[in-house]
Amino acid sequence: MTTIAVIAKAPLAGRSKTRLCPPCTPEQAAALAAAALADTLAAVAATPAGRRVLVLDGAPGQWLRQGFEVIPQRGDGLGERLAAAFADLGEPALVVGMDTPQLTPGLLAHALDRLAHAQAVLGPAYDGGYWAIGLRRADDGVFAGVPMSDVFTCVAQRERLQALDLTTHELPELRDVDEIADARAVAALAPHTRFARCLAALSVYDVVGA
Repeated sequence: MTTIAVIAKAPLAGRSKTRLCPPCTPEQAAALAAAALADTLAAVAATPAGRRVLVLDGAPGQWLRQGFEVIPQRGDGLGERLAAAFADLGEPALVVGMDTPQLTPGLLAHALDRLAHAQAVLGPAYDGGYWAIGLRRADDGVFAGVPMSDVFTCVAQRERLQALDLTTHELPELRDVDEIADARAVAALAPHTRFARCLAALSVYDVVGA
């Protein structure tokens, strides 16, 4: 069975979800990041997969679930880190980020099914990036020249996959949590998540709703 990997940064104040500040404090932003990561890991844990791997920048915390291997991220930019992650996994894999706490086992299972019938899958995000990419085999060329953290990232990634003649299935679009408006929208979409409960518990919630 295919591997599911989560590529993530350990949630720390001042390093995590800084675009939520303000109105969040660095500590509140880190708490939301931790909740989003925990929701993502829970969805992966509930999805049948050959392996479950956390590709981590930083040290594991209490949010780490049993059943996950942890490997460190390698590389300077996100493109290099994604390429290294696929190389280190060494087998067909779906890699997802930690910014979509609304992710469900059903959506992950759909992505795995699509990857079984294609050479790649790509999950576009509302902000122009992408929340998931799956490859049947590692290839550094997949990420060569693709600008990351850009409104055209998904477009460029899709074009790169096409240029390499990789048959690609598109996954449903999801909204990443980048800014506070995103946090509100995602929490409303998935009110039973840890992320939504964490946002509701923060004092910034009234500020956001004003």
